[in-house]
Amino acid sequence: MTRGRMRRSQLVSPFGVGAMTVVPDGTSVITAGLDHWYERVSGSTGPVDHSEFRVDEWRLQELLGVEYFRLPPDHRTARYTSPDQPNLGLSVPALRFPRWHFCPRPRCRILHELPFSFGQIHRCEACPAPTRYGPVMAQVPFVAMCERGHLQDFPFREWVHKRLGPGCDLPIRLYATGGASLGAQTVKCECGEKRTLERITGATQAEGTYTTYLSKELSPDAEYLCNGSMPWHGTDDGEGCGRHIRGSLRAASNLYYALTRSSIYIPRNAENIPEKLLQLLDDRPLRDVLDTARQFTSNVTPSILRNSPYGSLLNPFDDEDIRGAIDLLTQESAEARGEPSARSGTQPVETEAQFRREEFEVLKKPIQTSELKIRTPPMADYPAGFSSHFSCVTLIDQLRETRAFWGFNRIFPDGGTLVERTRMLWKTSERGNWLPAYIVNGEGIFLELDRNAVSDWERDPRIVQRIEQMSAQFEIARKNRNLQQRSVTPRFVLVHTLAHLLINRLTYDCGYSSASLRERLYVAQEPRPMAALLIYTAAGDSEGTMGGLVRMGQPRYLDPVISATLEAARWCSSDPVCMELAHQGQGPDSCNLAACHNCALVPETACEEFNRFLDRGLVVGTVGEPGLGYFQDTG
Repeated sequence: MTRGRMRRSQLVSPFGVGAMTVVPDGTSVITAGLDHWYERVSGSTGPVDHSEFRVDEWRLQELLGVEYFRLPPDHRTARYTSPDQPNLGLSVPALRFPRWHFCPRPRCRILHELPFSFGQIHRCEACPAPTRYGPVMAQVPFVAMCERGHLQDFPFREWVHKRLGPGCDLPIRLYATGGASLGAQTVKCECGEKRTLERITGATQAEGTYTTYLSKELSPDAEYLCNGSMPWHGTDDGEGCGRHIRGSLRAASNLYYALTRSSIYIPRNAENIPEKLLQLLDDRPLRDVLDTARQFTSNVTPSILRNSPYGSLLNPFDDEDIRGAIDLLTQESAEARGEPSARSGTQPVETEAQFRREEFEVLKKPIQTSELKIRTPPMADYPAGFSSHFSCVTLIDQLRETRAFWGFNRIFPDGGTLVERTRMLWKTSERGNWLPAYIVNGEGIFLELDRNAVSDWERDPRIVQRIEQMSAQFEIARKNRNLQQRSVTPRFVLVHTLAHLLINRLTYDCGYSSASLRERLYVAQEPRPMAALLIYTAAGDSEGTMGGLVRMGQPRYLDPVISATLEAARWCSSDPVCMELAHQGQGPDSCNLAACHNCALVPETACEEFNRFLDRGLVVGTVGEPGLGYFQDTG
């Protein structure tokens, strides 16, 4: 049986449902759908308790439309514990994919198809040697995919015969002539047909129309279209997709884009209602009691819940807290249905900026809860002149980030709705009420730029013109790669670049590597502007982190960090080339101006924008125009 190990967080990203990976014995597999998670390895006994893996993050639950999240299962054995312990032998199944295999012997090279569930090595049966001594067949490096996320084995038989329904079932072989291109790979059939794999990965996009060479040129009679195959569910049965399908190497970077959403935990309410009480009323069985009571009366009182068969669960709480919890959950239920909400006058979250605004408002204030601990040093404790650029600094001794997986894309990183993407994670007709997620506990520094200073700075026509150049480069990339439309503003580039520069500087002082830190940006225009950033640890465990990052945010340490950051940003080791390339763009999609690996880029796991939209010129100015920088008077 083919088996492999993987960190639990990797099952959220980058190897979630529908992703391909290679296990230690060299077998390429695809992660199975959520229907089959938490299944037992053969021979395991004991109960399965799904509640142990439950994760609650009320804001993400509302945003993604689920009741709760689950941590991916960890594999446990009964070696050091009783065989009756719960959750022993749980696993996440993976299926063999691609199914086409070829014999590595140059004189054979026969292609053979194996089932998804095949878990052993397979030796070539066409070679003259006995089967048990024959060469081990290897999986082909080619697959086919469509832009909606479907995936299938490459259609070798259809391709070589140039027909959608070839009647020939003679053996086919895959020969390599020694070249490095796809044209050096040739498929031959014993009937005499042969064809190279040249251009099978080709595609064109013009005026919103996406076409592929594989769909257009496989057969002269008709287009070869995607049938909607989803092999992560263990079947070839499709849903009739009808999109153009594209050949791909199974290790291609555009084969899988994990879609995740993250949330920094903030208190659920301002009335200090116990979180344990909210969770009890939001879970079965008390949630069923509450829903039933709502069907008969609009005024559900604490006594109704206390008199239910499960009322004893509420004994630790008084009636006032229960009443507040009922009202809060009722308001949240109305929001989920799109009805007006009385909670803080808010409206249902529609954009990422709205979602983050709730965090923005909370992170500016001192708070002490079991999940979030924030201190606000007085701005007067920071050196003179510091407040002219920053209006708020908070030190977050403890925070909890929840990262949830809600789907994936192929070919293009953007595309598809929440319903479409989550539906593909399940084989059954109805989507489940949970999604996989994992939790990171850590610390952070929150910085808010002075909103009046930012507003005055971003009105400069020279800055507007500089950003227009970046926007034009992104528009070209957006059309070529089907990216979502977005507005690139001066304040966003300023906040984003400052976050990168600080991350690179803090790695020298706080004891964390740059890959262990992460940015979270809070940016919005008028009438409710935001210009803030959170730098936090992204690699903490269940016990949190050591406090080195928060220490650098204290008054006597932060100003030297800011000063050293700005001083380093004024001159890059690649200058004048780095600054000169700002006139034509550089970096991913040419969407950066004065920013390169030597000054402003960070590991992609630390950046929310894949290292795009960066410009040192807007932070500290340029040699020719020092007045462009927001921190032009600091030095």
